[in-house]
Amino acid sequence: MALCWATCETKESPAPAPEVRLYRTRERQDFHTDGADIIGLLCLHEALTGGESKLASSHAVYNEILRRRPDLIDVLYEPMWWDRNGEESPGEDPAFELPILSDLNGTPRFFYIGWYIRDAQRHPQVPRLTQDQVAALDLIEAIANDPTFHVEMDFQPGDVQLLNNAVILHSREAYRDHDDPTRRRHLLRLWLSAHHFTSVEDTLRGGIPQRG
Repeated sequence: MALCWATCETKESPAPAPEVRLYRTRERQDFHTDGADIIGLLCLHEALTGGESKLASSHAVYNEILRRRPDLIDVLYEPMWWDRNGEESPGEDPAFELPILSDLNGTPRFFYIGWYIRDAQRHPQVPRLTQDQVAALDLIEAIANDPTFHVEMDFQPGDVQLLNNAVILHSREAYRDHDDPTRRRHLLRLWLSAHHFTSVEDTLRGGIPQRG
């Protein structure tokens, strides 16, 4: 079992480039999963306004796609190109292939970060997204953002959130922060790799690479 807490204290930032991780900014993060088995957040300071966390069942999203657009399910099992966001090792391609859906023991496993897939389109060697792929990405986010499919949590100091990455999509709303640096929004984030979990592909369980 690997355990690591990372700070989620944010700084003033213009519109982020793909190399800037969204959790380091005040921008909204749409519904996604992370590269770990268990995701944790501990709130030390809340924002002035905004910053709410929203949670949606990935199985509920899957079932709703199956109800609305069953033709897109096969699209989600096909590999798409994901941006490495400038974190590739020397000589490594700047994007990699991975399907959003894969089956483990007959159960669909959902791994999704929509902006990684869209950001990969900046690389000329990456194939262009098809109309069906674009429709599938848009539908995932439309369903998860429907209040019928998510719950909302407004972090207060001392609040802890622990998520099973295998079954939960999560998002964070944009926020305004305090002028006083000592009162600005500050969360600690936990990415936990747990034994016998199958939340993400093994190649994604190593966390964020160290930058030189």
